[in-house]
Amino acid sequence: MKKYFSFFNLRFTMGLQYRAAALAGIATQFVWGSMEILVFRAFYRSDPGAFPMTFEATASYIWLQQAFLALFMGWMLENEVFDSIMNGNISYELCRPIRIYDMWFVRSLALRLSRAVLRCFPILIVAALLPAPYKLTAPASFQAFILFLFAAVLGLLVAVAMCNIVYIICIFTLSPMGIRMVYISLADLLGGSVIPLPFFPDHLRRILSLLPFASTQNVPLRIYSGDISGIAISQTICLQLFWLLTLIALGKLLEAIAMKRIVVQGG
Repeated sequence: MKKYFSFFNLRFTMGLQYRAAALAGIATQFVWGSMEILVFRAFYRSDPGAFPMTFEATASYIWLQQAFLALFMGWMLENEVFDSIMNGNISYELCRPIRIYDMWFVRSLALRLSRAVLRCFPILIVAALLPAPYKLTAPASFQAFILFLFAAVLGLLVAVAMCNIVYIICIFTLSPMGIRMVYISLADLLGGSVIPLPFFPDHLRRILSLLPFASTQNVPLRIYSGDISGIAISQTICLQLFWLLTLIALGKLLEAIAMKRIVVQGG
């Protein structure tokens, strides 16, 4: 366990060094979030009763999405992992007394956390100071806030577990580009990054809510805004736990298969 903590600490410390990139990201995410909210505002003004979420809840969802972008986004993948697979440097990792899956997991976790820590607080503070109804509102209740934090941790772990599966699948391919682009597209659309899942048609939304992509940002952000409440919170958190355990088990199974068939292409 100590060696994995060292990997986590090293990657987290490295991520905190990119302050200029964080400032650029804060500006970009604030502008992008403002544009999204204004677009939704135009739709809400045309027919306020036609939407499954209140505008205030939608605005809070978007601000939280931008603040915690690094935690849940599917495109937050490590280029170094793909490069090590392509150029053969993964052979050096295999010589270490570690499990490649566990190392990639803690590295990805540290990368996402370090980037989120640098960016989230300025966005949250500014968004909370905006005028209503464009501002980030307070959580529905203190209990909802605690459940939001718990669901956010589970969502982060699910996102990392899915990324690890992408890394391991790329061991079986000659190029990671195809699987990488397919995964990013699916994760962004089906995880609620493009539009919140409640805005999908009912029959499609029910299906999408059962997929692992919905267990990332969709659950915690909707709990915060009060769009998920009551017994539905327990159900969605249990689904998060199910997908987390399932994805980790699948990732370790693929890792075991890959280690028996791995072929170093370069080096």
